[in-house]
Amino acid sequence: MHVTHLSLADFRSYARAEVPLDPGVTVFVGANGQGKTNLVEAVGYLATLGSHRVSSDAPLVRMGAERAVVRAAVTQGERSQLIELELNPGRANRARVNRSSQVRPRDVLGIVRTVLFAPEDLALVKGDPGERRRFLDELVTARSPRMAGVRSDYERVLKQRNTLLKSTAMARRHGGRSMDLSTLDVWDQHLARVGAELLVQRLDLIATLQPLADKAYADVAPGGGPVALDYRSSVGPEGAASRSREELYEQVMAALAGARKQEIERGVTLVGPHRDDLVLGLRGMPAKGYASHGESWSYALALRLASYDLLRGEGNEPVLILDDVFAELDTRRRERPSWWPPASRCW
Repeated sequence: MHVTHLSLADFRSYARAEVPLDPGVTVFVGANGQGKTNLVEAVGYLATLGSHRVSSDAPLVRMGAERAVVRAAVTQGERSQLIELELNPGRANRARVNRSSQVRPRDVLGIVRTVLFAPEDLALVKGDPGERRRFLDELVTARSPRMAGVRSDYERVLKQRNTLLKSTAMARRHGGRSMDLSTLDVWDQHLARVGAELLVQRLDLIATLQPLADKAYADVAPGGGPVALDYRSSVGPEGAASRSREELYEQVMAALAGARKQEIERGVTLVGPHRDDLVLGLRGMPAKGYASHGESWSYALALRLASYDLLRGEGNEPVLILDDVFAELDTRRRERPSWWPPASRCW
């Protein structure tokens, strides 16, 4: 895959930018604050419909502008496509493919595939579980773009179920009449169904990624491993071991039933993929809290390099983007060539 041209309008610091790109390695060099990472962020947004730096679209629109446009020409084999995203904070974003056909933004997922390493990736090792869930789910979607719909369905069901639980909890606290919880049974089934699908994909991803991550860390930090990826499920230990959708569905349903009393008291869903974590191990210990700053940086980089190898091995070679990758690597690791992916479309 090759991004041949990137166009920006009112994106971050750019009123207008036209960036032609040749195949092979591209390097952006400049002083701090000149907008190098903004270019990286724009390509990443096309691939994931989100920023690796902020959680909303508003900061992506240049100050004083009402909207931003990110457009890219992409070549995959003999096929070329032009994709365009219009960012409208507070309103629905819009997307077009090949200028004429307007589609839903999530329909462009899979046209551009990227693996992006940035300084913010330290949060994969040092941050809260949400960072690691996001890493898994974005990679799951890169492997299978249809999973964007599954993730959206899960978030919708979770929101509806939490609303019902919150209303029930408030009614009980204020002595109101008991609410009909038959609707909760329906939401349980929906949550278990889409949750099981998401769990299956996460577990398969971790099993496939494990040896690649171990190899990548050995390349980046020779002698510093091994690493281990362990999925900690709110469904219970048996949920993290199963690979069957049917089994996982039943396990999620059972876990929801077991947690119902507590959920009604607290007014929130306590079971499901949104409560899970990817536990990163290093030399038999949890990386979070035990790994040094340099080891954490190397671990985060290894996860991204393993992701690149995974997608490339499955025939979906992504654009590899490395933002300030050498900042926290010592001289020996900077000079070691074996971890640098050969013949990559690398920024």
